[in-house]
Amino acid sequence: MRRFPALAGAVLLAATGLTALVVPSAAAATAATVSIDAGSPLRTIDAAGVGMNVAVWDARMNDASTSTQLSGAGIKAVRYPGGGYSDGYHWQTHTVEGGGYVAANTEFDPFVAMVKAAGATPIITANYGSGTPQEAADWVRYANITKGYGIKYWEVGNELYGNGLYGATWETDKHDSKTATTYATNVLQFVTAMKAVDPTIKIGAVLTTPGGWPDGIVGPGDTQDWNHTVLSIAGSKIDFGIVHHYPYSTNEAELLTKPQGEIPGMMNALKSMAPNLAIAVTEANSQYALNTSPSGLYTPDMYLTWMEQGAFNVDWWDLRNGSDCSKVTTIQGATDYNDGGMLSSGASCEPPANTPFPSYYGLQMLGKLGGPGDQLIRTTSSTALLSTHAVKKSNGDVSVMLINKDPDNAATVNLAYTGFSPAAGAPTVSSYLKNASAIGTATTGTATAQTVPAYSIAVLTLHKGTTTSPSVSPSRSSASPSAPAATCKVTYTKQEWPGGLVATVTIANTGGAAINGWTLKWTFPGDTTVGQAWNAAVTQSGKNATAANASYNANIPAGGSTSFGFQGSWTSNDANPAAFTLNGIPCTAA
Repeated sequence: MRRFPALAGAVLLAATGLTALVVPSAAAATAATVSIDAGSPLRTIDAAGVGMNVAVWDARMNDASTSTQLSGAGIKAVRYPGGGYSDGYHWQTHTVEGGGYVAANTEFDPFVAMVKAAGATPIITANYGSGTPQEAADWVRYANITKGYGIKYWEVGNELYGNGLYGATWETDKHDSKTATTYATNVLQFVTAMKAVDPTIKIGAVLTTPGGWPDGIVGPGDTQDWNHTVLSIAGSKIDFGIVHHYPYSTNEAELLTKPQGEIPGMMNALKSMAPNLAIAVTEANSQYALNTSPSGLYTPDMYLTWMEQGAFNVDWWDLRNGSDCSKVTTIQGATDYNDGGMLSSGASCEPPANTPFPSYYGLQMLGKLGGPGDQLIRTTSSTALLSTHAVKKSNGDVSVMLINKDPDNAATVNLAYTGFSPAAGAPTVSSYLKNASAIGTATTGTATAQTVPAYSIAVLTLHKGTTTSPSVSPSRSSASPSAPAATCKVTYTKQEWPGGLVATVTIANTGGAAINGWTLKWTFPGDTTVGQAWNAAVTQSGKNATAANASYNANIPAGGSTSFGFQGSWTSNDANPAAFTLNGIPCTAA
């Protein structure tokens, strides 16, 4: 949607002091069991994984305090020039079509200097709506040739499906034709012009978010919906697709279901259309309880779920946004200012400028869990009220995040590990408590037992012990010397609807040697039929299915894993397969 500028010109104030944390006693506790599988990697956190939006109407954008705030939250990518402004922004004159407000000292060069000072990388949205391929190419030339900034990621426009094609207009688009076909055709011209200047850059095109408006609608002048049109025309020339994620919620509990309830299905839908296309979520926000504790819990859960599903970049909208002071309310015992930023803009109803909101602390907790180069690994929780995430670091250590979404009860958590043996002793635990204004750290509990207060986040930092237990024993039964031991584990998950499904299959190598080339076989108990597949060649004969590796994922190292997926159909029974064989050897079915 169209973003509007915050109030400009307020006096910059120093960051407020942080209050000490006191762990509240819980009147009741809910038991939960968490499993962490260090042998099932999901994705490595990208160098640009954790991102933020800033906008040229923010007068504080390039203040010295901004780079400090960004680095303090672990931000590694910063998107510019700002949402819907991008399609009216001319970088050479630092102006916006229609006389939109542009704050002083928010020009491109000061922006880059601020981002570099924060230890982050810029993401630039080129002006499609009122610009030209030449203007975009000139920006690439200035940035990467003249100035040597080495900016890698570039987008062609922002939310162009909001140009009036589907009846709603918030995005500037001065092209005579507003169709998806026109956008995709013009994207090809942008790609050609920009990469002629610097062929090393990566260019993304705008996609609609699966399941959200106007996904699936065929606009006048097109023969397919937006995504299928853009991907059919420009999919082979772009480097990544761009989606935005703004969930709709009517209460706190509903908001906190959105990461697990929406994101896997969205990513599976994108993969079904473009299996090998990288995905960046260049705008995301909670949209509800913006400045209170629910957003603090939602923020790291959302970022990590998108990354676990395969997104290489997620950017919050935005650092400072501004408040509609007529909509101030109270949520979970704290004041919510209806401000989409992570920091206060200093509006009349708000705390002093640059005061962090709970979403900022939630992002800091993500930084406590891990950063670029760390490997996200598979976790499971016995209750939907406790979200879990974990990373394995290059030195073999593991960190675990526990998010207690219950506003009333603490969670007593038992943790079990596969492929990792934690060192003895109490672990270091970082905590963000409900309505707190700082993150606390303590040495408490054990690696296998923790209590997480109501509506709070805990991150355990665990050092590896002297031994590591394999997830499946490689020994063979003496009673059956001819039966090979299971050296693989298969996890089959799906998003299902009447008559259809999208499935994801993960093969984990739990043996001691690499697998070089693989064929996975299984039998469907019901009438499931495989359609389009990605990351593997999948064939079917009756109820029997076979998946063979692609050229790029034939090798599965010891302790590693690979995943493939497919879209399918069914009539009366879509039960999950119960057994799998890999290269003729039975696997453990998770």
